[in-house]
Amino acid sequence: MSYDVVIVGAGPIGLFLACELRLQGVRTVVLERRTEIDPTLKAGAVAGRGADVLIRRGISELLGDQPTMADLMGGGKLGAESTQATTAKPGAPLVGHFAGLWILRGGSQPAGMPIIAGQQVLEAALEKHATELGADLRRGHALTGITQDDTGVSVAAEGPEGPYELRTGWLVGCDGGRSAVRKLTGFAFPGVDGVITGHQAIVEVDDPDFFPLGWHRTEHGMLARGPFPQRVLAVEFDGPPVDRSAPVTREELQASLRRLSGTEVTVTAVHSATRFTDNTRQAETYRVGRVLLAGDAAHVHPPFGGQGIALGLGDAANLGWKLAAEVSGWAPDGLLDTYTTERHPAAARVLHNTRAQVALLAPGPRVDALRDVFTALASTAEANRLLTDLMGDLDLRYDVAADHPLAGRYCPDLALTVSGTATSVAWLARGGRPLLLDLDDRPGVRHAVRPWAGRVEAVTARADGAPAAAVLVRPDGYVAWAGEDVGGLREACTRWFGAPRE
Repeated sequence: MSYDVVIVGAGPIGLFLACELRLQGVRTVVLERRTEIDPTLKAGAVAGRGADVLIRRGISELLGDQPTMADLMGGGKLGAESTQATTAKPGAPLVGHFAGLWILRGGSQPAGMPIIAGQQVLEAALEKHATELGADLRRGHALTGITQDDTGVSVAAEGPEGPYELRTGWLVGCDGGRSAVRKLTGFAFPGVDGVITGHQAIVEVDDPDFFPLGWHRTEHGMLARGPFPQRVLAVEFDGPPVDRSAPVTREELQASLRRLSGTEVTVTAVHSATRFTDNTRQAETYRVGRVLLAGDAAHVHPPFGGQGIALGLGDAANLGWKLAAEVSGWAPDGLLDTYTTERHPAAARVLHNTRAQVALLAPGPRVDALRDVFTALASTAEANRLLTDLMGDLDLRYDVAADHPLAGRYCPDLALTVSGTATSVAWLARGGRPLLLDLDDRPGVRHAVRPWAGRVEAVTARADGAPAAAVLVRPDGYVAWAGEDVGGLREACTRWFGAPRE
């Protein structure tokens, strides 16, 4: 076989997965039908656990200087100008919004600062990193067919020089909501049809002050401007688009802005525009034989809260090391199936909360009342933490069959001292290997993982306020085991990292 893994789709999820696989030495090729990065307006930031994923692999440092959230929000004024912005205490740090209500103030678990970078900037950095790591990126190459058997997958593709075929061990579809991989393989993709037509655009208008900055519900739906005045988000509750693939015209945008704002604003130029609906669907499983899905290929939902890219990065981080273990031959039985087991519920939560946000954005006096009650409830500390955790995936916990409070949760970025040198969990995680952090200098703990040498990296470190005597961290950042019970540590290593070497 010429490649261990073929990835279809060179968006941020496909490219990040390629980086993850190359860190483990997996021969990887990425097929992308576009000849260059799509310039269409997309996500402008990555927050929550998605930011942590990029920080812990050093990707955030490849993005150049980034504005802070305070810069974009004008010190928080953008949210406060919304007609129903927040009831939180003045001066509290602003984290984000739920259905246009700027109420999120902080979760129960720490997370990296949001990474403020356009999706195109992120894709360019990931593309460069993936190719430097040795991934083969083929732009202008479209998938045309899939045939799989017990030993691998035959992938038919069409490139600039004509049709050809690749033979690979595994195929991963990271090719978006209209995934060819998903359709050709026959993944079931149930869900709910949309009820809105939304537009995101960067425009010039004849009256720069035609509508205030911030998020505002109006008689026909919702209109938002920001984080800079030329960026608009328009949502109308008049059913889904007739043709989502048709080009977005100046006249279409102008008509929507006029209906929502109640003004005669004229759009004089359109720099970028996209159309969307609130169609929400999720693949029943993320694996059929040797074909897997990640990112929007596995789940689609409306963009409210900017959760899609973070969710997809979480998929890639979870899948990468497990698929590499299969390729390398040391994966324990059932490891790859835990990809669906762990990530399917994570996506289901996002689909659920985005449907709730659509309901809260709808026009009308009944929803006015509901938003008032919701905002009052969300101003309480406990409810606010729950919402922030939900939107950032901060409370996600996998079932890792260990009972320590930290087990199954994302490992906090502890400040560490190793051999007198200051470091951190995030820095040690850059290599993408499992980590055993011995935080209490216990030789028995380090000795216990020797049969997994080469798979698990053991590090003796000091940490103020260490949460456990020792912590076993999976490559995706989640804790597989914590404590001091050596027997439990060996069981966790066998469960996640295969049989011990003699």
